[in-house]
Amino acid sequence: MRLKDKVCIITGAASGIGRAATLLFLQEGAKVAAFDVNEDSLKKLKEDSGNLKENLTTYIVDVSKFEEVKEAVGDVFKKFGKIDVLINNAGITRDALIEKLEEKDWDAVINVNLKGVFNMTKAVYPYMLEAGRGSIVNTSSVVGIYGNIGQTNYAATKAGVIGMTKTWAKEFSRKGAAIRVNAVAPGFIETPMVEKIPDKLKEFFQKKIALKRFGKPEEVARVYLFLASDESSYITGQVIGVDGGAVI
Repeated sequence: MRLKDKVCIITGAASGIGRAATLLFLQEGAKVAAFDVNEDSLKKLKEDSGNLKENLTTYIVDVSKFEEVKEAVGDVFKKFGKIDVLINNAGITRDALIEKLEEKDWDAVINVNLKGVFNMTKAVYPYMLEAGRGSIVNTSSVVGIYGNIGQTNYAATKAGVIGMTKTWAKEFSRKGAAIRVNAVAPGFIETPMVEKIPDKLKEFFQKKIALKRFGKPEEVARVYLFLASDESSYITGQVIGVDGGAVI
């Protein structure tokens, strides 16, 4: 098992890519702390983890609120005595063209997608520094690299995640700690977020993808797994695209 006895925190763990990653990490021997704002979805996640549920701890956490994050992360450390992996997966969209984009929708996306990554990493980093090692995986997007019409707020956050990833990869290794920080940039993945896209637009986007289909959450989760595991021990500061060739 590739994550045997590793303690992993996954945000946005109750649905989409986060859910797939949680179930995969459990299968690979990890002890997973699943953070999400949706209590019902967390309960369903627990049920679906089957005989591995004893290795799953769920937390109702709003990653945009640092005190909530700090308390939950502290509890994870108290329970397990270490934190090996952080997967910053939580994210939301509030799409609109710039002339229709309201301030509240700008703020909502910034608070979860950008500030949330900052809050989680700030809370977890001291424990990894003390241990002298760890792996942080941040979820960006191809939109953060290439932009997308109607996603000013989302693109800004995902570009910001890349900037933080590269900064932290340099910053966290200064004191000799083997703390790796990488980003994953998914394209169109079959998640509740993508399900909202009208069918005609889905067909249009699929034709532009080299592999002619949208990805599955499990396909991104397997990249999370690689970056979380010791198999990627010499990889840091990188952005790995998982987009089926959408932006070759």
